[in-house]
Amino acid sequence: MSKAFTKESEDEEEPDNSPKLPQGVKNYITPSGHKRLKEEFDRLWKIERPELVKTITWAASNGDRSENGDYIYGKRRLREIDRRLRFLSKRLDNAEVIDPAQRGDCDQVFFGATVTICNVRGDENTYSIVGLDEVDPGRGRISWVSPLARALLKAREGDTVMLHTPAGMEEIAVIEIRYEALE
Repeated sequence: MSKAFTKESEDEEEPDNSPKLPQGVKNYITPSGHKRLKEEFDRLWKIERPELVKTITWAASNGDRSENGDYIYGKRRLREIDRRLRFLSKRLDNAEVIDPAQRGDCDQVFFGATVTICNVRGDENTYSIVGLDEVDPGRGRISWVSPLARALLKAREGDTVMLHTPAGMEEIAVIEIRYEALE
């Protein structure tokens, strides 16, 4: 079989750990999340990739490429950078930026809301509903397609929603909803 129809290596595939958008939905993202993705794209495209190309060119000029570590690992890293650039480019092209601070006074949970909830044990937690590329559980940032966010969507302050968990159904009370700029 011609090498033109085969993958060079297994690492050419998209990484499995990258968040996947559900089919047919928009890629909602906050302005700060969009800015972070754009900065990563610019850093890879304008700084890292050109430096790496220089290193690979230098390594290739040294002769035998089969045992040239700088050349081999440089080419591998270049493929990783190119793969990430393609991913970021698609995400940025399909992004629909929504600023939660622009929503104003709203008593219903939508994308960008910061919601304080209370479970049946009396534990209070605050979560901000953000895009797939902005998820940070340690800071209380959850994806708008997560089970918790889906359960909370369109709820109002004082409502009780049902959340499907591995342990079964759990009641969650919505204590407070606010819309603010997320950093």
